Order: sequence, then structure tokens, then C-alpha cells
Amino acid sequence: MINIAKPIITDEEIDAVVEVLKSGMLAQGQQVEKFQEEFSNYTEAKHGIATSSGTTALHTALLAAGIGPGDEVITTPFTFAATANSILYTGATPVFADIDPKTFNLNPSEIEDKITDKTKAILPVHLYGQPADLAPMVDIAEMNDLKLIEDAAQAHGAEYRGHKIGSIGDLGCFSFYPTKNMTTGEGGMVTTNDDELAEKSGMIRAHGESKRYEHDILGYNYRMTDIAASIGRIQLKHVDEFNDQRIANADFLSEQLADVEGITTPYTAPDVKHVFHQYTIRVADKRDEFKDYLTENGIGTGIHYPIVLYKQPYYVNQGIKGDCPEAELAASQVISIPVHPSLTQEELDTIVDVIKKGSEELLQ
Repeated sequence: MINIAKPIITDEEIDAVVEVLKSGMLAQGQQVEKFQEEFSNYTEAKHGIATSSGTTALHTALLAAGIGPGDEVITTPFTFAATANSILYTGATPVFADIDPKTFNLNPSEIEDKITDKTKAILPVHLYGQPADLAPMVDIAEMNDLKLIEDAAQAHGAEYRGHKIGSIGDLGCFSFYPTKNMTTGEGGMVTTNDDELAEKSGMIRAHGESKRYEHDILGYNYRMTDIAASIGRIQLKHVDEFNDQRIANADFLSEQLADVEGITTPYTAPDVKHVFHQYTIRVADKRDEFKDYLTENGIGTGIHYPIVLYKQPYYVNQGIKGDCPEAELAASQVISIPVHPSLTQEELDTIVDVIKKGSEELLQ
């Protein structure tokens, strides 16, 4: 089986972890401090605040931005549940706007109609590693006095108009889950250029402490360990190399699959660096049969994501609604296939051959 994802862990990461274990400082310490500084420098942001996961990074950022009960946050329904769940954690309500059918990202033209006097923030997701169209969102946020919070969980190293993702909005949120473009095992990061937001984020992730045992606000135990940070520091040295290989693999797949009947290869918007956390094709007809065919022939796949969030059982039960036809259509058509940097040329050739054969047998 050619897996859909394969984390790259080398002796360098293992040695770094062993060094931390031998040091006796396992919780948040110097490794976390160094990782925060190095990652914020990488993303061109002034501050980095390490957290225990991408989800806790989102929750922390929303709380730091002042989001709470009675507020609304405009976001996409075509994403992993953590995006909107984090809004619910604050007591606020996610308001879903439709996506751009080419990029699968939140469509800026759909946002303004969703703004009410309860709206406090816009939360776009840089889905699959492709930056959302941020410039119009920045303008909308400024005109309506809203916070712009980037969900960059899938976009380490991605760029929008020459600027790194995570440095453009008021806050950025990254995940270091094992399948991501770089990993710490589990972990997250909040990035920001705002001193006040950084200070508040740091307090929220550590029980509301302004200093040791002095709790100024309600906070949480969302800290990263030095073990995780030591892995992240090594991964950060190689993330551009990983991304370059992802991009090369994606280019090969797009070239080889461009004329295959029944599928549509990914679109990359102008003026962005797409880092291909996922390589996601559309299959207009027989998507599920085609996915099964790929699996039976040794190609790992994923459906990211099969159900728009407002149709998830919990959201339905809570009375949270949406009307996003482009997102619903995408959910019925997308299949992610392997693009990770560990793929060999032989595996890439196999992926292409199986897809071409499957197209002939099922889609024509």
C-alpha cells in the first residue's frame, strides 16, 4: 500500500528527544522557548506561542481575540471539525460562508453578506496547503472592525503574495500533527505580530498566569512539552525541503493526470506558494467507487472532507445551519491521493498508472 501520509522521523529527531529526556526538563522549558522563536522567525511573525495541538492553538487564538458567548465567527464549512469546534469552545457561534470551487478555500465574496452586529472575526482555512485569498479578507476585517484569524494547520511554509502564512492576519494557528508538513508528534503554534495578543495567548495556554502562580485570567493547560519542541526544531530545519518535494510530486501528478477523463487536478491560485499538504482531485461521478478502486489497487486515499460541518450530527442537533452549495458539491467529489515527500518515483508512476486504468474502467 502506498500510504496517504508518512511522517519523516530520522536519527536527528530521535537524538534530540533523547537529549531532552536525559536533561530532566520534559515540560515547557528552553526547547519550547527556542522553538517559538525559530518558528515565529520562519513565519515572519513577531511572536510564537507553542501549544499542545492545533486545536488548542485555535482555541487560544480565539480567546485572545476576545471571542466569547453571543459572538459570531465567519468560517468555512469545508474543513476539519476543529476549526468550527474551537469557535464553539468559546461560546460563540460559527457562521458558514461558501468556498471558492477552484481553491476549496473560503470565498471572500461570500463573507460580507454573513456579517451581523454579532460578528467578531473571520476565520479562513488555508486548506490542503493553499493560502486563502487574504487581501480582500483583510479589507473586510478592517472595514468592519473584525479580527482575522488564519487557520494554517495545513500550510507550514505557504506564502501569499510573497508573505508567509501566519503573519498576515491578526493571529495564525498551526498544527504539528504527524500527517502535517512538519510534526512534533502532537502540538500547535499561535503566531502574531501583536504584542498584546501574544501576551494574552501565552497566559491562556498556561492557566492564565502572568507570572509563576499569579493567575490574572482564566486559562488552560495547553502547553507544549520540551520533548515535542525538540522534534519541531529539527523538523523546522527541513520543512522547506519537505515542501519542495511535495510541490515537485504535485507537479508530476498534475502533468501526468492533466488529460485523464473523469478527474480534475488541483488548481493553484496566482501569487501563492501552495505547499500541498494534500493533493486533492475531483471525481465528478462515481467518487466512492473510484476511491474503493484505488484502495483495492494499493493506493492510499482520504476524503477531506466528506460532510460539510453544518451537516454533521452535532451541528444539526445544535440547530447550526448553513447553505453552501459549492462546499457540499466539493464534499461529494474530492479524493486526496499521496503526495508526501517520502514517495519514490516508482510509487508516483504507480499512482498515475492506477488512476489512468481506473478512469478507463469506471469513469468513461
